[in-house]
Amino acid sequence: MELCEQTSRRSFLRVGTMTLASLGTVGPSALAVEPIARKGPARLQLSLAAYSFRQHFGKANPKSLDMFQFIDFCAQHGCVGTELTSYYFPKDLTTDYLLNIRRHAFLCGIAISGTAVGNTFTYRPGSQRTDQIAMVKRWIDHAAVMGAPHIRIFAGKRQQGMLLAEAKKLCVAAVEECADYAGRKGIFLGIENHGGIVAEAGDLLDIVHAVKSPWVGINLDTGNFHSADPYADLAMCAPYAVNVQVKVEVRRQGQAKPEPTDLARIVQLLREAGYQGYVALEYEAKADPWTQVPVWLGRMKEAFLQ
Repeated sequence: MELCEQTSRRSFLRVGTMTLASLGTVGPSALAVEPIARKGPARLQLSLAAYSFRQHFGKANPKSLDMFQFIDFCAQHGCVGTELTSYYFPKDLTTDYLLNIRRHAFLCGIAISGTAVGNTFTYRPGSQRTDQIAMVKRWIDHAAVMGAPHIRIFAGKRQQGMLLAEAKKLCVAAVEECADYAGRKGIFLGIENHGGIVAEAGDLLDIVHAVKSPWVGINLDTGNFHSADPYADLAMCAPYAVNVQVKVEVRRQGQAKPEPTDLARIVQLLREAGYQGYVALEYEAKADPWTQVPVWLGRMKEAFLQ
């Protein structure tokens, strides 16, 4: 996805006003990422996350599938993009495999909208932290080979005996190191609102504001805020979104059972933010994805047209 704005660092960044109280790390002169300035009306492009079929990758059953078959499924169901979750690639991944994926997607008329990794950036200096950063950089290389413009990353959770401020500091530093590498490959990193230290919208925005890179934004997951009003949290974060993942359920604070996602409301808040980019269905409900994913893709297409 291409940011519709001037590419100068000055136009993307501003002087932040984060305090030591909010991050415990970044001084008041830190540069902060601004909401993304986009040109023209909102444009929502339908994608599908491979995670939606997580029970079927590499499984020996009649409904098993591989990454090539998943791309075929996306094409058959009218998707513009396909989000290829890293978990389901072969362990002995090669450049030839990645190039074949890129070729297959192109011939299917499908863009690889991005990939996703499962990392933790709140480890203190040591082998675990080094390994996590190295893994993300390795997937930046993989994304570049596939032509994927975006990688979903996680922040992490507080480690034992760790204050929130320290966890944020560690996360910001790791994101900046990876973003510097990603920027040289033309890859965006989207920090997902995925629990841990970014369970709350304010904490996620603190981190995004503190990161000094024009290659970082938010991977906005519609099902991962569990406050009294998750839609208000999503609206706060939408101006920083570089990718969106739609869950079919929302769970509010204190709610015993989830409620169906209000797609019209999601579309409205994305349009109000001027979002332009991929909106990927990431199906996690209990019902069979083979029957329900096509239904929800159809609902998303309809909502995009309203």
